Amino acid sequence: MKTIGLIGGMSWESSLLYYQIINQTVKEKLGGHHSAKSLLYSVDFEEIKILQHEGKWTEATEIMIEIARKLEISGADCIVICTNTMHKMAEEIEAAISIPLLHIADATAKLIVNDGRKKVALLGTAFTMEQDFYKGRLIEQFGLEVIVPTPEDSKIIHDIIYEELCLGIIKEKSKQAYLQIIDKLIDQGAEAVILGCTEITLLISQENCRVPVYDTTKIHAENAVEFSLRNDW
Repeated sequence: MKTIGLIGGMSWESSLLYYQIINQTVKEKLGGHHSAKSLLYSVDFEEIKILQHEGKWTEATEIMIEIARKLEISGADCIVICTNTMHKMAEEIEAAISIPLLHIADATAKLIVNDGRKKVALLGTAFTMEQDFYKGRLIEQFGLEVIVPTPEDSKIIHDIIYEELCLGIIKEKSKQAYLQIIDKLIDQGAEAVILGCTEITLLISQENCRVPVYDTTKIHAENAVEFSLRNDW
C-alpha cells in the first residue's frame, strides 16, 4: 500500500470527509483491520481564505508548494489537494515535486465521460466557477460542455460555502437555494451536476437532485485509494 499525502484544512470540515472516505474504502477493499497509510498537512484556513479573496495567488501557490514538498520528503507517494479551488495551482505544484498529484477534476471528468454525459453544471466557489483553471480543464481535456450559474446565483453559492459550510453550518434555507439554482441549470440542459467544492456535499446529495450528482469529495478520495492500492507504480 502506498502512502497518500493529503493537503487539507480547506476547510477541515471536508478534510474530515476525505479521511473518513479513504479509510472506509480501504477497509471495504482489504477487510480486517486495514486502514489507509496517509500523511495529512492541515493548514490554517483563515490564512488561505484571506489570500484567496485578496487575489494573492502567488503567495498561496508558494505555501501549497512548500506543503507538497514537505509531504513528499515525509514519505508520501502522491499528493491529494483536499479542495477544488486550490487546484488553481495544481500545475505549479506538480512541477515542484517528483510524485504524482491526483487531480480532482480529472477523476471526476473520467467518471462523467465513462457515463456518457456531455453537458454538466458546475457548482463551486466563485474562483472555481468563474476562472478557467477548472472548467477549462473539463472542456479542453475531456470534451465536456460546462455551464455555470448566473453571477447573482454564483454569489449565493460562494457566500454559503464560506459563510456557512466551511464553518460547519447547515441550513435548510441554503439547501433550497442551491436546489433552485440547480433546477435552473437543468432547465438549461445540464445532464448532471458537479459538486465542485468539497463542502457542498455537506448540503446536497444525489437524493436531492433529478439528474446525476458527481460528488468530487467522494470521487477524489476513492481515486486516492485506487492509486494507493495499485501495484503498477
